[in-house]
Amino acid sequence: MRFVRQALAIAAKDLRAEMRTKEAWNASLAFALVILLLFSFAFEPTAEQTREIAGGLLWLVFAFAGALILNRSFARELPNDCLDALVASPVAPAALYLGKALASFLLLTAVELVALPVFGVFYNVRWTAQFWPLMLVLVLGTWALTVIGTIFSALTVNLRLRELMLPTLVYPLLVPGLMAAMQLMTPLVVGQPLGPELYDWLKLLAGFDIIFTALSLALVETVLVG
Repeated sequence: MRFVRQALAIAAKDLRAEMRTKEAWNASLAFALVILLLFSFAFEPTAEQTREIAGGLLWLVFAFAGALILNRSFARELPNDCLDALVASPVAPAALYLGKALASFLLLTAVELVALPVFGVFYNVRWTAQFWPLMLVLVLGTWALTVIGTIFSALTVNLRLRELMLPTLVYPLLVPGLMAAMQLMTPLVVGQPLGPELYDWLKLLAGFDIIFTALSLALVETVLVG
């Protein structure tokens, strides 16, 4: 399918560009690890406190680290008018958006998979006990962050203060998705299974992803072309 090939080509291009420079990857990973380290020394949580704050702490770290990756999504196309060339190319705007979202999603997921073992060491948590449910929540929550962050990265790419504007616009919209991800992550990361009372949060997170993916695909041509 042409649309899928175009999206995968854009994602591969962005991943190759990032692997050559590693600007966003290095900044995001360093930020996540430093924040986890500082929190572990600043608060020295007990086992009970860790169970209470684990989900919230991890997703706050992921959200702020993700902003560093998402900000580069369209900004890397600014030199030599590459963004104008991409918009004028035969690539569908939705495929361009989806490819960039996929590349950012993979980069952020890689940062999270490095940060999780570090979290386990610093906070003495066996986070692998509920590995697959945890990965499901991680994927859904990361896509929620990525799908909103990428569309606003396109919207703010030409602003002088885009590094400030992107988080300002993204985080308020992300509140329902982040709340659901935090509620689901808290028991899973300390090895407890999801109880029936948390299934509504899982449905909310999945619905959030579907709705904002559809909205972003529908609006991206207006954002990029006007």
